Amino acid sequence: MSLARAHGAVIQGVSGLVITVEAYLSQGLPGLTIVGLPDTAVGESRDRVRAAIQNSKLAWPGERRITIGLSPASVHKRGAILDLGIALALLAAHQQIPERPDVVAIGELSLDGSVREVRGVLVATLAARQSGLSTILIPHSQVHEAELVPDVKVVGVSSLADAVAFFRGEHFDVPEVSIPAGPTKSEIDLADVRGQSNARKALEIAAAGGHHLAMIGSPGVGKTMLAARLPTLLPELGDDLAVQVTGIHSVAGVLPPNQGLIRQAPFQAPHHSATATALIGGGSNQVKVGMVTLAHGGVLCLDEAAEFNRTVLDALRVPLESGEVVISRSGFSETLPAQFQLVLAANPCPCGLFVDTGAQCSCSPQVRRRYFSRLSGPLLDRVDLRVSLERPTMADFDMATEPESSAVVASRVAHARKVARQRFAENSWTCNAQVPGPILRRQFPISAPAMRKLRVTCGNFSARGIDRVLRLSWTIADLNDHGQPTESDVDLALQFRDGGGLWQ
Repeated sequence: MSLARAHGAVIQGVSGLVITVEAYLSQGLPGLTIVGLPDTAVGESRDRVRAAIQNSKLAWPGERRITIGLSPASVHKRGAILDLGIALALLAAHQQIPERPDVVAIGELSLDGSVREVRGVLVATLAARQSGLSTILIPHSQVHEAELVPDVKVVGVSSLADAVAFFRGEHFDVPEVSIPAGPTKSEIDLADVRGQSNARKALEIAAAGGHHLAMIGSPGVGKTMLAARLPTLLPELGDDLAVQVTGIHSVAGVLPPNQGLIRQAPFQAPHHSATATALIGGGSNQVKVGMVTLAHGGVLCLDEAAEFNRTVLDALRVPLESGEVVISRSGFSETLPAQFQLVLAANPCPCGLFVDTGAQCSCSPQVRRRYFSRLSGPLLDRVDLRVSLERPTMADFDMATEPESSAVVASRVAHARKVARQRFAENSWTCNAQVPGPILRRQFPISAPAMRKLRVTCGNFSARGIDRVLRLSWTIADLNDHGQPTESDVDLALQFRDGGGLWQ
């Protein structure tokens, strides 16, 4: 009888968890059993591991009864990421290689013994470091991703034979990986947008305070262009958030092979035919990351928002308030981060001409009301800024006057965010949109004239709406270098909150 241990890792939601793999060889009817809540993919690893060991010219202990235990046993294990760890634990139990308790091995095994890529290498490496394990074996083509985590020794292997050579302390050669050129810096700039001074100001306020934004206007006025340029105004992601965002994209399988830490705020723009599961996330057997989680730390843009199913739009109400999504199924429950800025862009009616001066709208009032009613009141109540756009004039296209670039506006945004961070130095908030309403009202009062203006004007606002006007007022004050919101700051916040008659 022989017992040996190795370490692997699994993905839970968007986090990694180190798994202890135990291999026990005993007398009895030959066979291999895996215990510890494995799913179908983990259960099938018995055949992949057997073929990989035999095709790597290693001995298969076929005359013994083999039991593979995966702990913690109460956690569901999903996917083929444990193949390499299971094979190494089994070979150590058969005394073909020594045990290495400091190593975490992840990778899917092919039948010929080669090691395939897996998702979530970055979060698995983070989990290994947090567990105090200093070395991680991964597919050689994913070494660049794992090396984003400091203080961990990353060893790339192309086959099970390479992993065995590493455990034995022998030399092995890994083929070079041809990595394409890195992603080029985005060339989009706010200077591309002509006219729309009101919308540009709203975009700047949204970036400075982390506020949600809704834009309405006829086709071609620049709603989509403005939304796509919001990430260029946002500050770069900090180290912790950059690692988290990069890990999310790694788990989702959308991280390019040559991508370093994601520093620019991510931008997600799902099609209006997207389902609630695609937007929020879900899955019956394992969690699939939704668009709101991929937009964590960045921007979620719903272009043609009135074309989305109303059920899909209303599913956003909880993550907009809590900044996270809870996926609950009969076998598991996972919490995914979803702290993003929402940008809604919509036409005022199906033909899109209702707000155009001189254009003839062909939609009846009932059709317009039914079309726009997909944006429910509770959803719009969570949107701080509402803007109506008009078609730019020919004067706006005068090339002699160059609009402000993203860099110029981003410098003002960075200054405003610095002022807000200093105000909230004793708390974890980084922008005005994150401050809870009761704390904002109690600890950060506004001037007396501004409060009188608010009391006179906000009679028809909900309690949430009043809090959002206060947050907007503080952001406008930060951009204007006012110590606290003035009457003019509150007046501008009220104008952007109201957004004109089209939002009523």
